[in-house]
Parts: sequence; structure tokens; C-alpha cells
Amino acid sequence: MATAKAYKGLPMEGVIATWYTRNTGRDMRRFTDTARLVAARVRPGGAILEVAPGPGFLAIELAKRGYQVTALDISRTFVRIAREHAARSGVPVDVRHGNASAMPLPDATFDFVVCMAAFKNFSNPIGAINEMHRVLKPGGEASIIDLRKDASLQDIAAEVRDMQLSAVNAFVTRFTFRHGLLRAAYTRGELERMAAESRFGSRHEIAARGIGFELRLTKHA
Repeated sequence: MATAKAYKGLPMEGVIATWYTRNTGRDMRRFTDTARLVAARVRPGGAILEVAPGPGFLAIELAKRGYQVTALDISRTFVRIAREHAARSGVPVDVRHGNASAMPLPDATFDFVVCMAAFKNFSNPIGAINEMHRVLKPGGEASIIDLRKDASLQDIAAEVRDMQLSAVNAFVTRFTFRHGLLRAAYTRGELERMAAESRFGSRHEIAARGIGFELRLTKHA
């Protein structure tokens, strides 16, 4: 099993992780919207894994809805921040440090796995998908949500305007989208290929979501 660090973007540690936390926390709508999307597919009280939760905003939203939530991140800074956020929110979230392509988690543990805005940074994406398959219970589902390669710069600018950032942070975020995130994003064809080559095989579908996509995967029952 792969053990290399499954991250190829900027190291999300220290001040970078703190900056990211501060700016993404200004607009919680995408986290509450995604929590509703997940809740519509998971039985009440079900076990959910979030891969690469960052500051933990989505994991906390899911825990508030009564789910048993585990969160796994390769950034030690994010693990600390997510634990602090969960404690302040008064909800139980089991935040762990680990690699998306070599998860320190047992087989067939979760009803649902979600990964938001991080998949494009994994250096072993198929390995990460296969790990999602492994830790899912039979019949369980996974949802990977991220930026589309074909998202227009105009649509991205509109998305950043909705984030309620300062002028400086908005400029930095647009620059990061254009010169970093968009270049790392996948095309629909690349996503189809990876999903088909993974243990999920043909049990997948892709749906557009704003400037991003949702890759839905289902483990055979």
C-alpha cells in the first residue's frame, strides 16, 4: 500500500493553514449545503468519514446533525485546528492524522465518505479512492467534491465575490484559483478514468455543482 505523503499542493501547515481557516470560515454556506446533501443520503446516526477536512467545518456540521463523524487529514496543523473547532462547537468529531492513500482505519467501517476541495491535491488519487472503497461498508457511498478543470475565470471571480473577503484576500484567492487550483483540477475524462480504474469500477457518476463537480461512488453490496 502507498505510504508517500498524499499531497502535492502548498503544505497546509502553520500560517498557511491559519490563513486558509480564517478565509474559508467567513462563508459557511458551502459547508451547510454539503452537509444537507450528505444527510439526504445517510441514515440517521450513521458513520461518516471526511477525508482532508481542513479546519473541520463540514465535519462539525455533520456532527451537529447527529452523525458519528471521523475526520482524517495529513496536515498536523489542520488536525489541531479541527479538534479545537469541534471542542468549541460542543460536538464529538474524531479527528485523526493520516494519509488519504493509506488510511489508518479499519475495513468496512463507514456508511459514507466525503472529500471536499482536496482531491485535486492528492498525489495518489486512485490510491485514495481505493482506500475510500476499503473503509466503506458494503453498499456504502462516497462523494468527492472539487473544482472543475473547465470552470471559467468569470465563474470563479463570482464565487470569490460571494466569499465576503477583504480586497487583499479576494485578490490572493483569485490568484490561487487561477494559477494553482485550476491547474491542479481534473477534467471529466480524467475523473471517469480514475473512477473506472478504482475498486468502484463502473459504480460511479459525475454531476456538475457550480464551479465544481461531484463524483459519486458506490460500493457493491
